[in-house]
Amino acid sequence: MQIIMRFVFITLFILNYHFAHGGNHEILHFPGKDGPGKGKCILLVSGDEEYRTEESMPMLAKILSQKHGFECKVLFALDKTATYLDPNNQEGVRGWHHLEEADLMIIGTRFRRPNKDDAKFITEYLNEGKPVIGIRTSTHAFTGDGSFGGEISYGEFGPLIIGEGWVNHHGKHKKEGARGIVEVENAAHPILKSVTDVFGPSDVYGVRRLTAQDTILMRGAVTVSLDPESSFVKEKNDPMQPLAWLHTYRAPNGEEGKTFCTTMGASVDFVSEDLRRMITNATYHLLGMKVPAHADVSYVDPFYPSFYGFIRDKEHWPSLQMKPSDYGLGKSPCAPDPKGAPDWPFRDTPKKQTKL
Repeated sequence: MQIIMRFVFITLFILNYHFAHGGNHEILHFPGKDGPGKGKCILLVSGDEEYRTEESMPMLAKILSQKHGFECKVLFALDKTATYLDPNNQEGVRGWHHLEEADLMIIGTRFRRPNKDDAKFITEYLNEGKPVIGIRTSTHAFTGDGSFGGEISYGEFGPLIIGEGWVNHHGKHKKEGARGIVEVENAAHPILKSVTDVFGPSDVYGVRRLTAQDTILMRGAVTVSLDPESSFVKEKNDPMQPLAWLHTYRAPNGEEGKTFCTTMGASVDFVSEDLRRMITNATYHLLGMKVPAHADVSYVDPFYPSFYGFIRDKEHWPSLQMKPSDYGLGKSPCAPDPKGAPDWPFRDTPKKQTKL
């Protein structure tokens, strides 16, 4: 009897692990609960050195899976041995093959360098005209000599697929914030349902490439400080830069698809409930679904975002030994702020944060 019970215990443990991690320790897998999104799969891709998408993508995946029914898989940048998270490893994003089952990709990478085999999965996804949601550094998501289908270079992914590439910091980095201002002529767009109060401490990006064929949903007003109540910097807001838009992309094979992008997207930006709602609304809209009147975007687990900034210490990520499973359901990691981060008390923290 003891042998049988031990066998049953081990079997249940293995099945539970497989269920929680999709049979792959390199990703997070959240099967969707009952909800409108049942049967749809979203791939959320983290992997940037600065804006902590390893924190924000699991948080968004929990909301989309547990509150809206979408199956969600989260990719991470790992070290060369795939042992721990290392956002500084530009070749480290694992699991691109999961795009084969994805109905939507949400991407927030910065200057990643996928190998040729992984680039094929991205190419095939685009060639099917499937939708993309890009946040912040998705405008410069990839770099290097590779291409998607021999037609779109890594560096052209932002301008051609997202609608914009890297331009500049229009606001002062870590000093001036971004207040979202709804574009009046598009205020009735479904993506803006119950979206009125968007603020983030990441600065406004410069945007130059959008055309009349793109739909600007929100513009970014540069604020004097990182305080959500701060006033506007008048000389930087005439005109205001686009902050969120819809773009029609042309895939390597000529197929057309839709992209939604917002240049907000630092982990701390997602303290804004309406920013989370805008991403959720865009998910419904791009998948051809009716957007909820007031989408539930409350956190599934407490969310303790760290402030953005580069981490130059080569021992930082090896010392943390963070793994995808550390961001799973029931878990709320809290990382210290990078050196040089300003005090920003407008977020939840389990305890006072310390600088690295």
